[in-house]
Amino acid sequence: MQPEFWHKKWESNQIGFHQPEVNAYLQRHWPALAIPAQARVLVPLCGKSLDLLWLAGQGHQVLGIELSEKAVEDFFGEQHLQPEVSEEGAFKVYRAGAIELWCGDVFALKADDVADCTALYDRAALIALPPAMREQYAAHLLSSLPEDLQGLLITLDYDQAQMPGPPFAVPDAEVQRLLGNDWQIEKLEQQDVLGESWKFLQAGVTRLEERVYRVSSRQI
Repeated sequence: MQPEFWHKKWESNQIGFHQPEVNAYLQRHWPALAIPAQARVLVPLCGKSLDLLWLAGQGHQVLGIELSEKAVEDFFGEQHLQPEVSEEGAFKVYRAGAIELWCGDVFALKADDVADCTALYDRAALIALPPAMREQYAAHLLSSLPEDLQGLLITLDYDQAQMPGPPFAVPDAEVQRLLGNDWQIEKLEQQDVLGESWKFLQAGVTRLEERVYRVSSRQI
């Protein structure tokens, strides 16, 4: 999947993946992680998510990574924030208060860029990537993020033969295979959401489950 795919999605406003409210799983499960308020949270493939604001509202420093500059500019414009803009290596960086959005390829992130990120929130990254890129993405996270990290991962699972992604199906077994050898993975919640998902129903999908995981890179 090439960057042009996502650029076209944003330019044509085909952004059904964008949620118009803060994610309910985030609000329900994040407080139980007891992540210190001052922690820096990495949010890969963040789009213009309102979850960024919610995390900042908990006192966190938020580092969002997003390929589409339109998404980044839309976020700050819609929130009436005036960011400072600079260049950081391969990224164009927008900063306003506790929120930094780095516009560029998530695979260009270096360990030094995220050395102080002790929390992760992945609602839309893993499920946005086809299988080969999921392998690369998981390996990149594991090699880049620090050892005292914890956070939330949200996935979708359905019969991939019934509908092409994105969002892609990521079964529990794949989550365990990709991350479980290096991180601790704890399933916190699983919901049948097919009845709420018209796009999937129209496509003939017969099963659709969302799963929420707590992930941590050491015993916390």
